[in-house]
Amino acid sequence: MVSRDIGEVKDKFFYVNSSDVDAFLQLKIGTLEGKKDLENYRQLLDDPQLKFTGLHQASCPDLCITVTVFQDGRQLFTPIKTSYKAFTTRWNWNEWMQLPTKFQDLPRNAQLGITIWDIYDCNQANPVGGTTVSLFGKHGFLRQGTHDLRVWPGKIAKGDNSTPGKEEDSKDEKTKLYKLSKKHHKGRIMKVDWLDRLTFREIEMVNEREKRNSKFFYLMIEFPRVILNGVEHAIVYFEKDADEIEYVKVFPEIVTLPDHEILKENLVESKHHRLTRSIRSGTISRELKPNALTKFLKCVNWNHTLEAKQALDLLYKWEPIDAVDALELLTPHFTNKVVRQYAVSRLKQSSDEDLQLYLLQLVQALQYDAEHSNTRAESTTNTGIVGSLSDEAVGEKTHEDGENIESMQPIEEVEVNHDKEDISVLLKPSVKNEEELDLASFLVTRACTNDKIANFFYWYLLVECKDKRDQKVTDIYLNIMRRFSKALLRGDHNCRRRRMMLGKEQKFLDKITELAKQIQQFSGNRKKKIEKLQQLLDTPEYVSFEPIPLPLDPDIRVKGIVPSKASIFKSALQPMKLTFRTIQNRDYVAIFKNGDDLRQDQLVLQIITLMNKLLMRENLDLKLIPYNVLATSIVQGLVQFIDSQAVAQILKDDGSIQNFFRQHNPEEGALYGIHPETMDTYVKSCAGYCVITYILGVGDRHLDNLMLTKSGNLFHIDFGYILGRDPKPFPPPMKLSKEMVEGMGGTASSHYQQFRKLCFTAFLHLRRYANLFLNLFSLMVDASVPDIALEPDKTVKKVQDKFRLDLNDEEAVQYLQALIDESVSAVFASLAEQIHKWAQYWRR
Repeated sequence: MVSRDIGEVKDKFFYVNSSDVDAFLQLKIGTLEGKKDLENYRQLLDDPQLKFTGLHQASCPDLCITVTVFQDGRQLFTPIKTSYKAFTTRWNWNEWMQLPTKFQDLPRNAQLGITIWDIYDCNQANPVGGTTVSLFGKHGFLRQGTHDLRVWPGKIAKGDNSTPGKEEDSKDEKTKLYKLSKKHHKGRIMKVDWLDRLTFREIEMVNEREKRNSKFFYLMIEFPRVILNGVEHAIVYFEKDADEIEYVKVFPEIVTLPDHEILKENLVESKHHRLTRSIRSGTISRELKPNALTKFLKCVNWNHTLEAKQALDLLYKWEPIDAVDALELLTPHFTNKVVRQYAVSRLKQSSDEDLQLYLLQLVQALQYDAEHSNTRAESTTNTGIVGSLSDEAVGEKTHEDGENIESMQPIEEVEVNHDKEDISVLLKPSVKNEEELDLASFLVTRACTNDKIANFFYWYLLVECKDKRDQKVTDIYLNIMRRFSKALLRGDHNCRRRRMMLGKEQKFLDKITELAKQIQQFSGNRKKKIEKLQQLLDTPEYVSFEPIPLPLDPDIRVKGIVPSKASIFKSALQPMKLTFRTIQNRDYVAIFKNGDDLRQDQLVLQIITLMNKLLMRENLDLKLIPYNVLATSIVQGLVQFIDSQAVAQILKDDGSIQNFFRQHNPEEGALYGIHPETMDTYVKSCAGYCVITYILGVGDRHLDNLMLTKSGNLFHIDFGYILGRDPKPFPPPMKLSKEMVEGMGGTASSHYQQFRKLCFTAFLHLRRYANLFLNLFSLMVDASVPDIALEPDKTVKKVQDKFRLDLNDEEAVQYLQALIDESVSAVFASLAEQIHKWAQYWRR
């Protein structure tokens, strides 16, 4: 009977080729045996932290194992770690691990690398030891069954021969017995049941004794056995087409080929370029694509004189483009003077209201004009130029040209001198046609004719003049500021009035800045600082003064500050809350921040304001609150205060958003007991801000910077992270929290369905204006906006990706629907919100 079994085994050998096994490699981690070294007190003295590590504990410490596969010392994948297991008397994982590589992908010289780790602290693990073993034996058979591997203490398995798990040439008794057991398993030794039981029991005892006497650890692992149709098969390494011979030169010769024409013009390509341009009819091109002028100008080789001349001849013959498209021609990609002048001529068609929406970007575009880039400002200091307006508002000042300028009198007493120079003298001498206006001249001209444009143009310029990141750029802005100042001075009665008002605004904000610095330097708690602030404001110069336009909103004219309503927010920079009294005896509340760069918030609110106006033109009122933000310096600014509460505070005081609404806008018989208009406002504002914050990639959203008014308007504040940046891990794609959805009545409510439809509609409308927003961000790539300055070359691409212009409208709706569903069920967002609550608690 025995001999027949042996004969059957010898007659047939069952195997499969490794290239045919389309399955992931598996490995079982068994037990780790061996004794720990005695404590090294010298190491403990050098590093007392070791006393708390695993190997220095009395019982079995919690160790973990990492497994990977090497080829020629290179890892084939990231190491896989065993799951956590608590040990009591011995290390026994008894865990099957699936490795991320298949049998058919294993190379012939694949080495299995195993490292055992002891946790040192939360950021560091120390290697207990490592071991390696080849996956294929010397005859090309994949290893099967159990194996005891020697663990080399303190070493990491690296795929070389420094940590061999098996020593094939060893003469010790343990190795000899292992080889005999292997022969017995393969049927090359006759099987006698009663003798086998005694023998294997003795072999186990010998192995235990060898391990105890050894200074090494031993790790038992098990490779899977391959059973097909009840028969065990071996896996033999095989590579398809491996027997084909390929001759490869191991050390190829590097030959230098001199090419004296490599940097010269390619005559064939140049000829083809000229002929192609000549064959094409420009008239046909502009008739086929009347709105493709900007794309056409991008294709022009402006270094080629003939081609540039042909493009410029076509420029004014082409169908006139919109002002929105003309913004692209003011980006740094277009340096040709005529092209930029054409863009300005198209901007002239914009109304003052539209121009104000783009003014922030147009001020940035001034630095790209070639006529300014080579012009240094005259030897007048920054303070001398930007301070002249405030000085002349209250006293006497010498003009740059040497003439004495009398102090500005009240506007009723100013005598209009009709012989004064017109502001046209400040334009470039070569300008004879309105179509040839450069951007600076155009902006100065429009600012001299409109109060709001003059106000914001001045403050935008002032901030750039104070930004010292590039002296060449600063000189450009200083030069334009001088031109603007002269234009106002030499203009008509209204121009001089605007100049005087800007000077008063500047002087007033200088006083507020000094006041903020005094409060910041004042020692005491918040209550004492508020008392000090109210005391300082309770003086005639603050309580009542001559009415001036508020820089934050020039339509508002203020005549004093209400001291009793002044306050200070809980913040490291201690922003001041100031209540201004308008000429209509109404209150206008604003926040003055000293020490904070508001340029990023200013940009975000400008884009939100623009988006709101575009949606309103589409008859879609989403009840947005694009409050005003103005950076008056690189470290100061004003923010409009909206009477509202943080959602986090509402949840703490009222328990839910709906309870808050029921308290302030109750209505019996209405759904949820809340006035329908309040719910409608809430749902619309949620939809609007969800879409807008998604497009702008606003990050660091939590319930403390989500604000809610009593009438139901939800809005966001604090835009310190935009364009996809977020301090929290795994932020949801859309800022839609569980509490916001519950405020609508849950995902099954009609209000939530209305919210989704509004999101789809708003997204589709804004996608149609994607070119406008991309042009605006293109003009901001060199601005000192933190999240743009990080990766200026990727700014436009980040915004473009959000619009998903590669999808049609139907696909875009499906995409946004998936984003909403994903955001509602985001687990990490809820976890991050809870962590933020804890952080806020400990701060208090």
